[in-house]
Amino acid sequence: MAPQRFHEQFEQIQRSMPDVPLAMGPDDAAEFLYEKGVVLARDGEEARIVEDTVRAHFTATAGLVADHVGRTGPETNRTGVTRIRVDDPSHRDRTADPAVGHALRALRETEGRAGRRLVSRNHVVSTTPNANSCNPCEPLPALLTQAPNPAPSEGGYDPDTAVSVLVMDTGLVHDYRSYPLLARVQGDPQLNETDADGVLQQYVGHGTFIAGLVAALAPNTDITVTNTLNDAGAILESEFGARLFEAIDQHGWPDIISLSAGTPNGSADGLLAVEAFMDALREQRTLLVAAAGNNGNASRFWPAACADLPGYEDTVLSVGALRSDGEYGACFTNHGGWVKVYAPGEQLIGAMAGFDAPVPYVYQHTTYDACRFGFTYACTCQYPRHTGVLTDTGTTGPGKPDQVMFEGFAQWSGTSFATPIVAGLVADRMTTLKESDPRAARAQLLESITEYADVRGVHVPALRPAGWQPAPVVTLPTTA
Repeated sequence: MAPQRFHEQFEQIQRSMPDVPLAMGPDDAAEFLYEKGVVLARDGEEARIVEDTVRAHFTATAGLVADHVGRTGPETNRTGVTRIRVDDPSHRDRTADPAVGHALRALRETEGRAGRRLVSRNHVVSTTPNANSCNPCEPLPALLTQAPNPAPSEGGYDPDTAVSVLVMDTGLVHDYRSYPLLARVQGDPQLNETDADGVLQQYVGHGTFIAGLVAALAPNTDITVTNTLNDAGAILESEFGARLFEAIDQHGWPDIISLSAGTPNGSADGLLAVEAFMDALREQRTLLVAAAGNNGNASRFWPAACADLPGYEDTVLSVGALRSDGEYGACFTNHGGWVKVYAPGEQLIGAMAGFDAPVPYVYQHTTYDACRFGFTYACTCQYPRHTGVLTDTGTTGPGKPDQVMFEGFAQWSGTSFATPIVAGLVADRMTTLKESDPRAARAQLLESITEYADVRGVHVPALRPAGWQPAPVVTLPTTA
């Protein structure tokens, strides 16, 4: 990957979590980010086995220190996992984390005998790209001549039959109700919208944008937005599992959860700290609609990939993104058989921030001239092209970063936004067919699909809302 891209994304998430030293993995491959010096294990006997095994391995291995091995929090909690420290993370640089690697290897034999995973990294769950992903288009102000896309559907609101949708995201901007479509939306405020100079912070408006997409496609909804992912869209896996339960405690089990966050973990299993929530979800009627990720590869992105696990087929709907013309997969979308449906996710236009007054946004990144996935259209790896203040080595360079102004509407791209489109279509089907079961509505929606798109040469089911307008695709000239 381009060095500047790694530096931007790593530093962005690290700044949002300043008290948590992060590393990239596995083995410096930058597929995901995780907490340095800590592993996760299931509460009870398994945590004891992990702790004892790691301590014994570190004691017997030259260059490792067993003194740091120990639990860092309560031995039991609602997520069913315990954090176990295996190193002092301040002793290493930001990319090196041999202690966690040794801890995982120490359990290999024990896991082989048990027939299942006993230990895991504490991954960063995020709406933003992971270290090795393609950065979806940062938001652009919509032109005054541009209308919301998808356009709002016609239909009324009935509080007795409204479908409840819980959006787990970054919260709501302070003036979101200035946009009539969001007047009934409830939820948590987006914290720290601007910096000391009044400049919009990274990923502010993400949750508001998503709520607007759901409301546009499904007017008969009660939408609640949490700020679970307020730290630039990032949260540690161990905390995420707890926050999921907290959201349910506060708001109850909704009909639909729209989640535009997750992480790869290099495993065919899900996230250890989310297992307890997924087990609880399976016993409810709630449908989880989850983003398939922006890594542009076939790696499983969790928890969306739970859609492919036995027992969760009806519980989770994983969503990939179509490019602006709706005919092919977007350059950034993850793909594979575990992604169950695709929807428009590039150059969407909706509500974001600055309804009361224009809000400035400063672009702090460099331009990218080539799509690292080899696409020849003007994909969001390359366009829009903004000058910034980082050099190719990640150091500060000369020049002033671009600044743009938002006045309510924005154009944004990412698998994050294909997800609420599908959530909205499921909710609208529940209203239209008077279907009270969201999982039944999911099955009916998928069965009714007659349109397809091409994603890496594979025909995949595609949902293109009636109110969505495709945008032309610009083909780049070939160079000698």
